Amino acid sequence: MTEPKPRIAIIPGDPSGIGPELIAKLLHEEGVREAADILLVGDEHLWQRGAEQAGLDLELTRIGEAEIDGQAGLSWLPMETIAPEEVEVATLSRAGGACSLRCLDKALDLALAGKVDGVLFGPFNKAALTSAGMNAEDEHRYMARYLGFEGYHSEINVLDELMTTRVTSHIGLRDVAERITAKAVEQAIGLAETTLRRAGKGRPHVAVAALNPHAGDNGKFGREEIDILQPVIEAAQREQRNVSGPWPSDTVFLKAQRGEVDAVVTMYHDQGQIAIKLMGFDRGVTVAGGLPVPVATPAHGTAFDIAGQGLANVGATLQAFKLLVRMATNHRAARAAA
Repeated sequence: MTEPKPRIAIIPGDPSGIGPELIAKLLHEEGVREAADILLVGDEHLWQRGAEQAGLDLELTRIGEAEIDGQAGLSWLPMETIAPEEVEVATLSRAGGACSLRCLDKALDLALAGKVDGVLFGPFNKAALTSAGMNAEDEHRYMARYLGFEGYHSEINVLDELMTTRVTSHIGLRDVAERITAKAVEQAIGLAETTLRRAGKGRPHVAVAALNPHAGDNGKFGREEIDILQPVIEAAQREQRNVSGPWPSDTVFLKAQRGEVDAVVTMYHDQGQIAIKLMGFDRGVTVAGGLPVPVATPAHGTAFDIAGQGLANVGATLQAFKLLVRMATNHRAARAAA
C-alpha cells in the first residue's frame, strides 16, 4: 500500500524580498509537486508577483479551509494580509512584517490542527517582523510562543546531510563563555540527535566542537573543555550514544566535509555559520529544531539587493523543501501511530 504524501504549507516570507520569486521557482523544479501535496497560504497578488519576477506561469486552485483534508496536488488557501500598493520591492516595511506574521500564524494554526504536516517559509526580514510587533528575539522563539511550546528548541542549520546546532546563539561574543554549561551542551547534543532521527538517521554521529583554541590545549587556553564539555560527552558515550569530541573548531568541519559525522554542535553562532556558508551558501537550510511541528526555510535572507530582478537562486529553498518532506513524512507517521 502506498503511503500518503505529506501535506506542506508554504508561505511567501517577506513580500518585499525574494521569497515569492523563490517559491514560484520551487514549484517548477522537477519532482517537487510529486513529493508532497502543497498548500500555498497567502495573498494571490504575492504569488502572481513572484511568478512574474521569475518569468514563470502559476495557476492557483483556490480552496477553503474546510476543503484542505481532501485536497491533493497544488492548492491555494487565500488570505488578505497586505494590499498590492503596500508592497514595495526591496523595501523594509511594517506592512511587510505584518503580512509575514499573519501568514506564519495561519500556517502554524493549520499544523496544530493536523491539516498540514510541515511548514516552509520564504526568507523573513527580522527588522520588519519586529516593527510589526514580533515580541521575541527571532522567529523561532516567536513560533515556540505561538505554539505554546515550552520545551527546548533552537535554530538548526543544515547543509546537504550535515546539521549544526548551537549551545549559544544570538548573543554577544563576550557573553558566550558563561553560557557554556553542562545542561546547555547536553540540550544541543540532544536536539541534533532528535532532529536527525526525525529526518531518518537511525544512530547519528554528533561531534562536539571545542570553545577554545586547540580545544584548550590541556587547560592552557581555558578549562571549558576539561570541566564542562568532556564530562558531558563521556556521559553520552556511557549511554551508548554516538557522540565524540571536543574537537578543535578549526578542524571539526574537515571531518564533517569528509562525511565522518552527521552533526556538529558548536559553541556560538559564527563558529558554525561561517563554515556552513563557505561550504555551500546556496544550499543552506534552517530548521526550527525541537518544535512540535516541522518547519524549515532557506538559510539566506531576503536579499533586497536582487529582489524583483529574477536573479534569486532556488537551491537553498529546494533543499529546505526536500528536508521538510522527509521530516513531515515521519511526523505524519508518528501522529498516525499515536
